[in-house]
Amino acid sequence: MASLAELLARVDLGGERFVVSSIRRRRRDPFKVLVGIVLSQNTSDTNAIRAFRRLEERVGVDPERLAEAPLEVIEDAVRPAGLYKRRAWVIKNLARVVLERYGGDLWSLLRKPWREARKELLGIPGIGVKTADVLLANFVSEAEVLAVDTHINRVSKRLGIVGPRAGYEEISSRLIELLRGKIDLLEAHLKLIAVGRRYCKPRRPRCWECPLREVCSYAQARAAGDDAPR
Repeated sequence: MASLAELLARVDLGGERFVVSSIRRRRRDPFKVLVGIVLSQNTSDTNAIRAFRRLEERVGVDPERLAEAPLEVIEDAVRPAGLYKRRAWVIKNLARVVLERYGGDLWSLLRKPWREARKELLGIPGIGVKTADVLLANFVSEAEVLAVDTHINRVSKRLGIVGPRAGYEEISSRLIELLRGKIDLLEAHLKLIAVGRRYCKPRRPRCWECPLREVCSYAQARAAGDDAPR
């Protein structure tokens, strides 16, 4: 039987949109990616990309311009992403903190040992564990992090690798334990999201098509006609 890492390696990401990956490929700027992460939370990638482009056009996605811009202008720019008042406040505050603590250059933080950088990121208002881990995964190759979103949470519990009440840190640690050294952790993160989007849906999951079905407790229980726990 193939391992989870081997099965994930076969997952094709073609056609999937990831706002953070798109911003990183074109700009290689960790602050811009950080803003993209904030905009991508709890919304579609299409909406997040639209909000990012509007913010870029109307204000500019750099710490100096965002720190100086009126909050109302930022709010209007990021409106397509939803929750625009909260997002605008977080983005403006991040710009201020990055200016004050790092002179506008997040690379000075990301060049530190990754565990130290993670701890420091988590001390910044508006940055939670998922945001910190996504940022580190995209810019610090040695960082042993795997961010857990709603899709990965659901997939991990259905696979049976964690219990139904497992939280972020337990899920992330278990995935890292299973995948480290066998597949790039950022690649695994993206492919697990793709599996959640395409097959492991909250309702009516398409287990018979899922590339992970042979290592999935939930899929095997459904195939056997048993009541599979959600």
